[in-house]
Amino acid sequence: MPEDERAPGGGLRDRIGLGVVVALAIAVVVALVTTNLARSASPATAIQAALGGQQLRIMAPANPGGGWDQTARAMQSSLADVIGRSEVYNVGGAGGTPGLAQFVQHRGDASQLMATGAIMIGAVITNESPYSLQDVTMLARLSTEYLVLVVPADSEIESLDQFAQLMRDDVGAQSISGGSAGGVEQILAGLFAQAAGADPAEVSYVAHSGGGEALTTLLSGRSTAGISGISEIAPYIADGSVRALAVSSPERVENLPDVATFHEQGLDVELQNWRGVAAPPGISEEDEEALVTMLTEMHDTEAWGDIVQTRGWGDEFLTGPEFDEFVAAQEETIGTVLDDIGLGGDR
Repeated sequence: MPEDERAPGGGLRDRIGLGVVVALAIAVVVALVTTNLARSASPATAIQAALGGQQLRIMAPANPGGGWDQTARAMQSSLADVIGRSEVYNVGGAGGTPGLAQFVQHRGDASQLMATGAIMIGAVITNESPYSLQDVTMLARLSTEYLVLVVPADSEIESLDQFAQLMRDDVGAQSISGGSAGGVEQILAGLFAQAAGADPAEVSYVAHSGGGEALTTLLSGRSTAGISGISEIAPYIADGSVRALAVSSPERVENLPDVATFHEQGLDVELQNWRGVAAPPGISEEDEEALVTMLTEMHDTEAWGDIVQTRGWGDEFLTGPEFDEFVAAQEETIGTVLDDIGLGGDR
């Protein structure tokens, strides 16, 4: 018998066995270290993997200056410390439905995001869009905002009561300018008419693709009144260009402490807009999770907090199944309201 096989404790078999044990131990240690490193780096790594080496692009499905444009650019600014550079681009018109139709074509591309929200839900219904929020991957609710009913500073209308009486006398003669058809501004116009005792289906509503265009119509005298989000109209209230008649919140808001609510003035009207962000359809579960992580990190930045406070937005960040349930409930609620005020179409 060869000596290597006879030598106690030093034979070939023992050395082979010991080598296997050592190799297995090293493999286990390497695996543990690799796993721990992967866990510690996983959020950033997963975000970069989701972007696939591409620069993030954020669609604002409206013209520059409005709420979606403000939201997209606030995201761009706040994401700088999370992912670096990103790009914002605008696709205007029809309450975001043209942008939505373009966005769904980016199927599976997690480097594309789109600002969206309540206005798009209403626009999908009134414009009979072939696409809805069911056709994209909803990621997060970012903010909420109340609306303000205003008239030009030189208007003869001094109060909400006076305007309500004019609506009762001849609702069609009192034009109201605002955002896209079927959006929250038109819904508020209908709710105001209904509460004032006028026919909401007869409201003369002048729709626009962006807040800037709506304000131009109002200040030029081509509409009796206007409706806009707080962040868009507050500067014009402050400089005296327009007079605020009522805010659609349940209580007065911090940014406009001198503006009374509809409730305070005897009208049962309350409406809140919300804005969120979506990814294209067909992205993987891993990419969806990475994008939600990215948005959560963005929400936690000081930059985002400052923007929310400055613009008077409500900070009501929401993700996951709760957000999906919220969107489904909003689609049902907004559809019902549009039906009630005669804007539901042939749903």
